[in-house]
Amino acid sequence: PQELSASGWNRSYEVVDGLDAARVLYPGHYGLWLNPHAPGGGVGIPWLDLRRIATGLDRQPAGPLRLSEPVMDLSHFYALLAQHAHRTPVVRSLRRAWVQPAIGAPYLAIGLDLYDSSQPSVEAVRTMMQPCMSALPDGLPVSTVAMADDYDPVAMWLRANARPFYDRQAHAGAAPNQPGGYGYPPAGAAY
Repeated sequence: PQELSASGWNRSYEVVDGLDAARVLYPGHYGLWLNPHAPGGGVGIPWLDLRRIATGLDRQPAGPLRLSEPVMDLSHFYALLAQHAHRTPVVRSLRRAWVQPAIGAPYLAIGLDLYDSSQPSVEAVRTMMQPCMSALPDGLPVSTVAMADDYDPVAMWLRANARPFYDRQAHAGAAPNQPGGYGYPPAGAAY
């Protein structure tokens, strides 16, 4: 129950045939998985797949993900994005990853570390991203990832493995009166 509520599940229950859920998650090969992490073992659906069901199958990438640093030379895109991020005060830092889902096309993921996640902040980021998209090769899929999402597998990988290609504090020195975040102490904090 707590995993479902953490993933955004807000219903008390829903009846779904297990075979139908498995068919949607992995159309080519479906069934039950062993869960060695449950006390005494167990059988079930992996946590990330439950999250996909709860948040919407079109919102989360499918199945095991292979994540790495992007190898394509997109330096113009990153420079343009960093320039726009510098003019967007809600952006703390930006990171990047190449995501290859088990099913579907690989894509570039941009990790967004924001000072807050209010609707105006989300709109500011959307406005920031739009003019930069023309600097990408035609057909290259791009997705944004909220770094504040503790359960998103791409955000988890980015936090552990990717250095920011834009960091407001490193770019402009410590910004006054900015709240702290993961890995960053509050501005003006004395230890």
